[in-house]
Amino acid sequence: MTARRVVLDGPADVAGWRAAARSLLAAGTPASSVVWSVAGQPDDLFCAAQEEPPAHAEAQGFSVARGFLELAAAGLLHSDPGRFDLFYRLLARVVADRSVLDDAADPDVVRARDLAKAVRRDKHKMTAFVRFREIATPGGAHFVSWFEPEHHIVEATAPFFVRRFASMRWSILTPERSAHWDGDELVFSEGARRADAPDSDALEAVWRTYYASIFNPARLKVAAMRSEMPRKYWRNLPEASLIRPLIASAADRSAAMVAAPATMPKKGHRPMKQTELPAAHDASTLDALRAEVDECRNCPLWADATQAVFGEGPADARVMFVGEQPGDKEDIQGRPFVGPAGALFDRAAQEAGLERDKVYVTNAVKHFKFEPRGKFRLHKTPGPTEIAACRPWLEREMATLRPRLVVAMGATAARAVMGRVVKIGETRGSILQRDGEPDVLVTVHPSYLLRLPDEDRKRAEFSRFVEDLRLAAPFAKLA
Repeated sequence: MTARRVVLDGPADVAGWRAAARSLLAAGTPASSVVWSVAGQPDDLFCAAQEEPPAHAEAQGFSVARGFLELAAAGLLHSDPGRFDLFYRLLARVVADRSVLDDAADPDVVRARDLAKAVRRDKHKMTAFVRFREIATPGGAHFVSWFEPEHHIVEATAPFFVRRFASMRWSILTPERSAHWDGDELVFSEGARRADAPDSDALEAVWRTYYASIFNPARLKVAAMRSEMPRKYWRNLPEASLIRPLIASAADRSAAMVAAPATMPKKGHRPMKQTELPAAHDASTLDALRAEVDECRNCPLWADATQAVFGEGPADARVMFVGEQPGDKEDIQGRPFVGPAGALFDRAAQEAGLERDKVYVTNAVKHFKFEPRGKFRLHKTPGPTEIAACRPWLEREMATLRPRLVVAMGATAARAVMGRVVKIGETRGSILQRDGEPDVLVTVHPSYLLRLPDEDRKRAEFSRFVEDLRLAAPFAKLA
């Protein structure tokens, strides 16, 4: 068979690869007959006879598992020159047999996951180690940074900085591709040189002072720090000049902290009564769990989210509300139920006789799953894999709080709490008693009410939601 030549617009042209791959697969073209190349880069010297793939061939009669699409979206950004061929070969196998991705020992699957993992790690490094430096321009302050990614991640990672620094004008310069945000539009340009980025600015002394003040010598783990902050990034970090002296002085500072006498209370200060909280209602245990969740990498959602969003509320709360996942506002603020659905929940809870500051609210999934649409991030329902990955955190929250009642809002929350698929219509509005575990009340998620187009139905469903929450009110008052 004559070899087919595919020329992609750039090394990160995932959309172009997908369109070509579907056309080729629809035409029955085997992976061995496809030569993938990138515009402006050398072609395969050994491919003597090449022809363009059909431009408008439509893929008929097959669908692709979502797991493969997510794997390919990350792995195709790797710098490995064989990635396009690998994922096309794997695509053909997955279409023929969906169980291929379940074989953890399959060489193609192992390689694809390794590529995707490396890309996600590189994106994480970019979000962690980009440092902006201010320069003066006729239009006002502009913030510029320099970063050297290992893979083709700039266009995929730049939206994170749009969300985090939406009010700033900034540029991220890299050797291959540069990103620019003017407050309204995100654009990309060719790569730059290290000399094009400023070396320092007036705020760096302030940043170093802050970094030194938060450094805790008693918690120093040099190996872990070097793993998370490789030396290649040090020259771009203002705090890098402090790393060696802080490490060198850590032992002496820790010893001094231990030897220092206890701080005496101010005159007139009345010491707090020493009461020991039971382990099940220990706020410090929740704080430790929160810190663990912040470092969770059990599923890929952490890579694109701004941060993990842990639960919130008193450690001795008798009622625990569980939602689906953080939304856009929750992801940015780091707090659960602060967006439009949270406002509706607060209003319904108040009408039902519940006080928000007396209950505990959390989510089944701790990171925001979304689909970018221009400047917006549209919610995507977490899948079984993500629910399962986060379930241990939810179980440990429940074990620490030991609430009398868990209110599962929505199908995702109900599945996470009950450990099985739950039909809302069949279980809603009644208290489910479980031996040795908290009772469960299943209801809808408040975001369901926001999506209802008919105002009359919306009012009726809101009233029904309030009636569900009234069933929880007596539990919140139990001693």
